[in-house]
Amino acid sequence: MRFALTAISSLALHFALPHHPTLAQQVQEAPLRAHLAFLSDDLLEGRGTGQRGGDLAVHYLEAQAAAMGLVQIPGANGYRQTVTLLGSQTLNSSQLRFETSKASLSPAMGAEIVYGSSNGKADNDFNATLVFVGYGVRAPEEHWDDFKGIDLKGKLLIMMVNDPQPTVAEPNRFAGKALTYYGRWTYKFEEAARQGAAGVLLIHTLPSASYAWNVPQTSFSHERFSLGNNGNALEGWIQEDTAKALFTAAGQDLDAMRAQAETREFKPVAIDARIHVTLRSTVRKVEQQNIIGMVPGKDAKLKHEAVLYSAHWDHLGIVQEPGKPAQIWNGAVDNASGAAALLAMAQAAVAHPAKRTQIFLWPAAEEQGLLGSAFYVQQPLWPLAKTAADLNLDSMNFVGKTQDIGVAGSEHSSLFSSATSVAKKMGLRIAPPVADLGGAFFRADHFNFVRAGVPAFNVGSAVFSGDGSFAFDHDAEQEAAQMKAFKKDYHTPRDRYNPAWDLGGMLQQAQFTLNLGYAVANDTAMPVWKKGGIYKRTAKRAAQ
Repeated sequence: MRFALTAISSLALHFALPHHPTLAQQVQEAPLRAHLAFLSDDLLEGRGTGQRGGDLAVHYLEAQAAAMGLVQIPGANGYRQTVTLLGSQTLNSSQLRFETSKASLSPAMGAEIVYGSSNGKADNDFNATLVFVGYGVRAPEEHWDDFKGIDLKGKLLIMMVNDPQPTVAEPNRFAGKALTYYGRWTYKFEEAARQGAAGVLLIHTLPSASYAWNVPQTSFSHERFSLGNNGNALEGWIQEDTAKALFTAAGQDLDAMRAQAETREFKPVAIDARIHVTLRSTVRKVEQQNIIGMVPGKDAKLKHEAVLYSAHWDHLGIVQEPGKPAQIWNGAVDNASGAAALLAMAQAAVAHPAKRTQIFLWPAAEEQGLLGSAFYVQQPLWPLAKTAADLNLDSMNFVGKTQDIGVAGSEHSSLFSSATSVAKKMGLRIAPPVADLGGAFFRADHFNFVRAGVPAFNVGSAVFSGDGSFAFDHDAEQEAAQMKAFKKDYHTPRDRYNPAWDLGGMLQQAQFTLNLGYAVANDTAMPVWKKGGIYKRTAKRAAQ
């Protein structure tokens, strides 16, 4: 328990350092490192949702919140907000078979197809006809509808991943080369449920998904979680070659159909095939905890408004991959780094309240689809209309200080102006924008606040920022190479804490985030969305 003792000892220190009247107290590296080392230690078993290690992480976070003097929020159970999840694990006894007039195909689970259910039922048995629905997108603001009002209830929908691609005539449709939320697998599963489909399968390709087959393969190999029982009876992914074989057996050309799906005139295409599904799952109800505490504002009027900082505490826990022994996926960078930084920031904030209240939130189950933050915005403990902003930290910089800071997503609101001002005071530049090819903006907890109308973004995530978009302060080439190399370790057992890490960049990122929070907390007005920005489009989408 040396890590816990070190962290608690560090928290007992009070740093009476001088500060700019509009900036935050200095965030200290010693507690940040201690928290990071402990949260990513083998003792916490990877902080998995529904696992013992996750419970240990929750106990640690609430103990630290109490030790540093965060105030409990009315409506919370101490420092906890209970999030009830449904866990579902596909059993090996499940069977899936496609029948056409020419052939019967039974794709190999794991190698050729992965699937599960999210409707809360242990048994899902059905036969259904197949319909190819292109990208499976309904986007009024883009004048795009892949469904054309056709009744798809009870059908098995086959969808492409990503968005309709830009053209010479429309280079900026669906954000051009960048991925919009319509391209994310989460949207496509949501849309299939809204259509009343029997199930949905996404065709995997490396270019369209931006990640290899092992990512969905790993995800569906262990227990998956949801907030309720209104999901799909079957949802999953199918390898491209397997999908081509299926379409060929049904007398269809998948490539030709995908080309048709790049136009607004596309209509759903019935496939001369049926799917026979016998899906068996273990289903259980699991209670997880969002951890939350606050530093009350000191202004009699503005204290009723709040700036919120967030960083998810969970990772993937103990993972049993097919054909391999169980391993701990420690998640040191993702996201013990953010959880630890938030603790160190809260310690600094307690010593120096702002005009508005500051809320520190550690959501649960981010790795399961941003579930903890989704629950929070559904049942907020602080009115969302009185929440000025959410500043999120996820997968932080562990390789050294930078000359700039990433603020991707802030440009949709007045937060960009505030961030630019804070960066200047800290002697930092704003990192140049890069095309969001992998949809990073939609993959972290801040996005649920965006959907709920709260200006928010993920601050300076070097891991997902795109190669070369951060100017490292020392050996720039070596540090950039170290960051690129980590992308191969992301979501693997190799994401482990290294005591030799230079946390100067992580400390810098945490300080910038806290300074930005103070700038917002002490401003006369709350941040606002830019006209026609992403919130309007996203809110419309969430309401569909």
